[in-house]
Amino acid sequence: MKALMCTELGALEALAVQEFASLKAGPGQVVIDVKAAAANFPDVLMVEGKYQFKPPMPFAPGCELAGLVREVGGGVTHVKVGDPVIAIVMHGAFAEEALADAARVIPLPAGLDFETAASFMFTYSTSYHALKDRGHLMPGETLLVLGAAGGVGIAAVELGKKMGAKVIAAASTDEKLAACVSRGADATINYATEDLRERIKVLTEGRGADVIYDPVGGAYTEPALRGIAWRGRFLVVGFANGEIPRIPLNLALLKGCSIVGVFWGDFTRKEPEAHKANTRQLVEWVASGELRPLISGRFPLARGAEALRAVKDRKVTGKVLVLPEVAS
Repeated sequence: MKALMCTELGALEALAVQEFASLKAGPGQVVIDVKAAAANFPDVLMVEGKYQFKPPMPFAPGCELAGLVREVGGGVTHVKVGDPVIAIVMHGAFAEEALADAARVIPLPAGLDFETAASFMFTYSTSYHALKDRGHLMPGETLLVLGAAGGVGIAAVELGKKMGAKVIAAASTDEKLAACVSRGADATINYATEDLRERIKVLTEGRGADVIYDPVGGAYTEPALRGIAWRGRFLVVGFANGEIPRIPLNLALLKGCSIVGVFWGDFTRKEPEAHKANTRQLVEWVASGELRPLISGRFPLARGAEALRAVKDRKVTGKVLVLPEVAS
């Protein structure tokens, strides 16, 4: 089988396809023939050696996939060979075959295609955990989403509307904002051309945003925090900008607000039952069409580095996929 391998940490362009023997499933494991895998920002950070989790070298990037069960190990009973499934892995999805812990493999709901299935677990699960468990977003509140056209951002826009909030989408181009409006955003801010803090004030009639979802970091974090409502919740999701901002903590005092960390990966491990409940809800919504992942690009395995480069450079609207069975 073929896999896109990282043999040295650093440049995405150093990733290269290599050939290996087929994988074998150990106890509690499942081997999956990968039909589609999604590119996410943590994949970029892993290749660059900047993520909290560092896989053993060499490794294939990719954490999110859908495909057909090729082999099951001892003790696995909820899926069998030939079943279509969705899986989250620590790494290894950018390959023709992937090895997953059985606990992180779920049967593909009837009627859900592989591309859609590979596109929602990572981003929608992160955003749902952030808004529901960490931000306690309530119907009628105002949600501001920074980086709103990216993978987790556009998921937050959709989920915010689903949860009954007024959603303000902030992004860097009018094209990206149009995509956010198509997914339910009530109002928009182009922070490349508009003053973010002042625009928040106008759109909220001076009250501020109740919940702010920030997967970007950098220069936009502080002006967004200055636009938060009294007792608001500022969700620290990530730093796609590449810069970890330094926040004047007096702002939290003056606003009576909470600055809340969101680490979905550890949430899945430390609170597995809560994670399973969230997953069941998301699968139901996606299978019924109530949530619709936006797929804006597809790449063959040999061009997987291009998919990650697009994510790193913030040129992706929604999600991009790596398709191992598509010829390069």
